Amino acid sequence: MFVAVLLGCSVLVGVAPTIEHRAREYRVEPEVTVPPYETDTARAINAYERLMDRYLDLTQANLIGVGSDVRAVAGKLDRMDSKLTELAERLTRIEKALGIDKAEPQPEQKSPESPPQP
Repeated sequence: MFVAVLLGCSVLVGVAPTIEHRAREYRVEPEVTVPPYETDTARAINAYERLMDRYLDLTQANLIGVGSDVRAVAGKLDRMDSKLTELAERLTRIEKALGIDKAEPQPEQKSPESPPQP
């Protein structure tokens, strides 16, 4: 019988915290977020700022493309300049070999004007 009482007390001690746990109350406070009120002017300004950000990104992308195009054109002009320099040197050597003096530039001829009227 002593064992039964001891077993009964131990079960009572084990169940007592669960009975106390059920009696607790919980408080729930809902958090509702409401976006701040914006006037029409504020919305227009925000829309304008977003538009300007997109425009600046687009302009920056285009300027990068233009920069690479300019570099390509500059490289091509440098190659053309070096080829023209080589041709001028070859022409000078040919003129020397043939004994041709450099001709003086001819004066520009004026286009014929209409005859004077009487």
